[in-house]
Amino acid sequence: MNEAGLAGALGLHGLIALFVSAILFSIGVIGVLLRRNAIIVFMCVELMLNAANLSLVAFSRMHGIEGQIFVFFVMAVAAAEAAVGLAIIIAIFRHYEVVDLDRFRLLRW
Repeated sequence: MNEAGLAGALGLHGLIALFVSAILFSIGVIGVLLRRNAIIVFMCVELMLNAANLSLVAFSRMHGIEGQIFVFFVMAVAAAEAAVGLAIIIAIFRHYEVVDLDRFRLLRW
C-alpha cells in the first residue's frame, strides 16, 4: 500500500495519531536507555506501552475493531506490570534506600 492509500485509509487524524505514537515510543526508548532512576525507567516503559496502544487504535480504523480489542489485553498486561514493578521498586528502596539502577545488583544473574 502506498502512502496515498495509507493516508486515505487512516485519514488525517489517523496519521497524526501514528506520528504522535512514534514520538512517544521514541521518547520512551531514549528514557529507558539513558536514565538510571528505576522509577523514571518504569515510567518510560509505560510510555512505550501507551504509544503501542495508540498505534493499535489508529490502525483499527483501517483493519477493524480487533486492534481496539487487543488494546484491552495490552492494558491488562500493563496494569499487572505496574503492580509487580512498583512492588519490586518499593522493596528495593526499603532495602537500599535508593532507586538508582547503578547502585544495586539484586536482580542481576
